[in-house]
Amino acid sequence: MVPFSFWTQELQLVPGPAGHGSGPALYWPREQALLVADLHLEKASFYAKGGQMLPPYDSRETLERLALAVRRTGARRVFALGDNFHDSKGTERLEPHAAGMLGALTRALDWVWITGNHDSHLGSEAGGTLVEEVEVNGIALRHEARPGTTGPELSGHFHPRLIINARGRRIARPCVVHSGNRLILPAFGALTGGMDAADPAILKALQPAEEIDALLAAKDQLLRYPLWRAAA
Repeated sequence: MVPFSFWTQELQLVPGPAGHGSGPALYWPREQALLVADLHLEKASFYAKGGQMLPPYDSRETLERLALAVRRTGARRVFALGDNFHDSKGTERLEPHAAGMLGALTRALDWVWITGNHDSHLGSEAGGTLVEEVEVNGIALRHEARPGTTGPELSGHFHPRLIINARGRRIARPCVVHSGNRLILPAFGALTGGMDAADPAILKALQPAEEIDALLAAKDQLLRYPLWRAAA
């Protein structure tokens, strides 16, 4: 885990298994809380309804990685920052093994679902507590960054990835986008794509800002890549 300072708090990036394309989780030691964004559970079964067949194990894989992050950090709380299911009917399509895993997690932990644009009508059958947004220790937790916000905020929604060209190769890695007092987390789900972290939509969502960076964990180090700077 890689620590870094955010606002008045210490947070930690929790990388996933080596070689996995999904983003890291975020651990908040003071709150004993694990934060994840954009799980998109049951995305494969959603596409299967329309005839596009994908391997039906995305929910199981995502929940296994989430359980591993809980064990690794010792978290007692989980905040899932929206688009937790790919659609609001996703809970009805969970296969028994994945449903059992999710039930065990939500019973064992203080689990908060923050609803997103994909699952705005998520029902209580998901377990845990459902909210549109919540404030914890002065930090707003919501699905989508709110333009014009000046207070501390953690969000998801955009699935940011740092995209760089190195030695003729295009490399894309899930990253956290940081603008001083605001963070956008990458997607944690197994079947989630990504948006260029420097995309104008992300930069606009984090205004006002003096500077915006991409944060990645590399072994035990935090790497910071500049994405945008205010004009001098």
